[in-house]
Amino acid sequence: MSTAEPTPSPIPKRPASPKSQGTETQNPLRDENQGYDTSRPHPKPSYPRPKLRLRIEDLSHSGSSTFLSNCNASTALSSAVESVLSTLYLPTRSNSHIPGTRSVTVILEPLGGVAYTTGTQLDDDHKEIHFSLDYINQILEDRKVKEIQGVLVHEMVHCWQWNAKGTCPGGLIEGIADYVRLRAGLDPPHWKRPTKGKDEDASAHRWDAGYEKTGFFLDWLEDEHGEGTVRRINAFLRENEYDEKRFWKALFGENVEGLWKRYFDTWKKEDDTT
Repeated sequence: MSTAEPTPSPIPKRPASPKSQGTETQNPLRDENQGYDTSRPHPKPSYPRPKLRLRIEDLSHSGSSTFLSNCNASTALSSAVESVLSTLYLPTRSNSHIPGTRSVTVILEPLGGVAYTTGTQLDDDHKEIHFSLDYINQILEDRKVKEIQGVLVHEMVHCWQWNAKGTCPGGLIEGIADYVRLRAGLDPPHWKRPTKGKDEDASAHRWDAGYEKTGFFLDWLEDEHGEGTVRRINAFLRENEYDEKRFWKALFGENVEGLWKRYFDTWKKEDDTT
């Protein structure tokens, strides 16, 4: 990585006063649609539309009927793509800042765990989401619809997010996926923001524990520093390899340990007042 690359300005904290109307100044891609004749109508930029497929490996498995009776695959997959792209990106005329995923195939099959996402052997632009029929089969009745959709959204993030050229820590990768799920209103009831006992502090926990723990941290950053904060994190992961000190300092002007402590202390204060 060249040391001549410009360092982005840190994301400022959200001002106390209401945010003024206007264009988003923090988006590094804000100028892509500028520079052409605005006197004539132009089509509004839209997000990519990948080909979406569903494959069921075992129709006799009870998880298959559970999935089909609680999920309209066509609308569910399209909705998952929309949730991911609208959270992580702003559309432009070229959409060159968005990964070139051309198709996503959801494969329902018996397997351990919940789900995982991978590229195909021939072309990484074609993604596969492997979703466990065994897991689907054991979801509680009143949670089936939201849990299936929540898992689809989480895994769909892995089809579209940037990973710092393969150097991004897994905790941040999974945290971004659960952040998008959280923002889509699909967080399950067992997810909890941090609560602290009298002798606990932020050092007893890790910001990069992943999944909902990191997802809630990213959600706090979005609220603290304003809309588009996680979008900018993802954009930084497109162009740069991950170096923890440089990454957080460049984006927020301080190290991640300081951010994590402030996040943790925010919830400690709320605990103390309840």
